[in-house]
Amino acid sequence: MNTRAVAHHQQNDFAERLTILAETASRLGFEIVDVAGFLDHIEHSSFDQLALLDTVKNRTEQVMGANVSVREAVQAVVDSTDQAMGVVDGTVKNVRQAGDRTQKVASWVSELNARMECVAKTLRDVESNTAGIAKISTQVNILAINAKIEASRAGDAGRGFAVVAEAIADLSRQTDAEAANINDNISRLAEWIKELDRESSEIGREADSVIEEAKQTDTDLSRICEGVSTARDGASRIASEADQVREAIDTFGPAISSILESVNKTANGIKLAHERVENLVDQSERIVQTSVEFGGASSDSPFINRVIGDADRIGKIFSAAVTSGRISMEELFSRDYNPIPGTDPQQYHTSFVDFTDEVLPKIQEAALDFMPEVVFCAAVNPDGFLPTHNLKFAKTPGDDPDWNQANCRNRRIFNDRVGLKSGNNTEQFLLQVYRREMGGGEFVLMKDVSAPIFVNGRHWGGLRLAYRT
Repeated sequence: MNTRAVAHHQQNDFAERLTILAETASRLGFEIVDVAGFLDHIEHSSFDQLALLDTVKNRTEQVMGANVSVREAVQAVVDSTDQAMGVVDGTVKNVRQAGDRTQKVASWVSELNARMECVAKTLRDVESNTAGIAKISTQVNILAINAKIEASRAGDAGRGFAVVAEAIADLSRQTDAEAANINDNISRLAEWIKELDRESSEIGREADSVIEEAKQTDTDLSRICEGVSTARDGASRIASEADQVREAIDTFGPAISSILESVNKTANGIKLAHERVENLVDQSERIVQTSVEFGGASSDSPFINRVIGDADRIGKIFSAAVTSGRISMEELFSRDYNPIPGTDPQQYHTSFVDFTDEVLPKIQEAALDFMPEVVFCAAVNPDGFLPTHNLKFAKTPGDDPDWNQANCRNRRIFNDRVGLKSGNNTEQFLLQVYRREMGGGEFVLMKDVSAPIFVNGRHWGGLRLAYRT
């Protein structure tokens, strides 16, 4: 074998090895991206758990504070019920004493009623005797009149008898007058006694009512006393339970802090591992890219060549439009994103969206027919803003955010790792592997090859071509 043949053989062998290296790095990139996606999910979950544990810790501290307040409040209730029990006991004692005094008054009133009856009876007897005296006085007066008549008939012999008869008549008149006075006084006294008897009867009935009410009050106060005592016992039990809660929380709090610290270390470790895996993704992509640049013929080569050519065509179309005055450089490179109301996920409008809607579909739609593995072809600027997508991904947004996520991908900012790197890359091409979110928690492993777009020598962004392998 001559030298030229050996060199050719070595060159072919080197190219084959580069191809194997590119294919191996590509498969490795898929595996690493899958692991990165898993770590990303775990990282989000761990930080969600951290937030939850932090909330639990805060709630635990709040419970501890509230438990202290409850313990203090319950102790205040215990103290208040102790004081209330003393007051109620004293009130019950006073009510009972008042009841005893009222009962004595009622007994005295009852005895008074009985005595009033005796007095009334005596007055009736006196009134009867007075009537008898008046009757006798009337008879004596008649007798005196008859004696005076007889004395008058006797002449001088009856004068002495007439004087006596006159004296008797005068005494009779005085007796009758006094008897009338006595009768009047007795009548008035009887009325007074009757009125006093009526009032004493009313007082007696009221006293009986007071006694009954005092008994009921005594019963009610006794129940209140029992209720206060029960409340005090309950408050004492609550205080005891609060002490046990405090002891439990005193043990629980440090445990939560320890778990929080452990999960925090784990989350930070996962975050660091995620970052390192992302670096591995970058390295595997760099290996694929370098091996292809040095002649490795990988399965990605047709897609790479396609996107490089299409990006160059777009750059020329943009440059010609600026030169003709169809759009200005200021408008084409604008970063002024205006949110479109009512869109979820959020969509934006810029000064160059209408222009890209006119010129990009011709190139981007044609790329979909290039290979059956192609999923989409779209241009993005350095912010990851995608103004014009393929028609199948540029539907009118509806009310379902998950449906919109999968079908309304135009006019959105994709500022993830792949989107930003695609928009900021200025090398001939960039090959990336990633998990594409399709909405509803669904992901698809994809490859994304992009090439920079230059407008009159100024970097505008990049053209992305995503495909399955």
